[in-house]
Amino acid sequence: MSAVAVKHDGWAQRGGIDRLLTLSCGRTYTVDEKIRTQDWPDVLLERWSDETRQSPGWVQKPLACDFIAYAHAPAATCVLLPVPALQRAWRQHGRSWIGLYGQRRAENQGYTSVSVPVPRGVLMQAIVEAMFVS
Repeated sequence: MSAVAVKHDGWAQRGGIDRLLTLSCGRTYTVDEKIRTQDWPDVLLERWSDETRQSPGWVQKPLACDFIAYAHAPAATCVLLPVPALQRAWRQHGRSWIGLYGQRRAENQGYTSVSVPVPRGVLMQAIVEAMFVS
């Protein structure tokens, strides 16, 4: 039914909410939008938003959103990642993913963010497995 952008700084934006979606049944979902401008075969999971200050990135910090919409612009594709399962998968596999796939640093003005490039298939399988509780 509707998709409302959350543009102004506030608790929602800081909690990872970029868009509020309302379905025709009335159900609402909140989404954090990530866009990559090149078509890579992985998902960059932000471990540290500021490496020096050890500020947790979006894969580690508490988020208010339901999903991460992770888009690859050139391929015009988007993967919806359910936040609780994604973060549980990170807690279960993050250390091994760092060892297997390394880390990527992005130099920004005044801070450096650190992300781990996890292949899409590996990440999606880990998310599915994170939904099982025993």
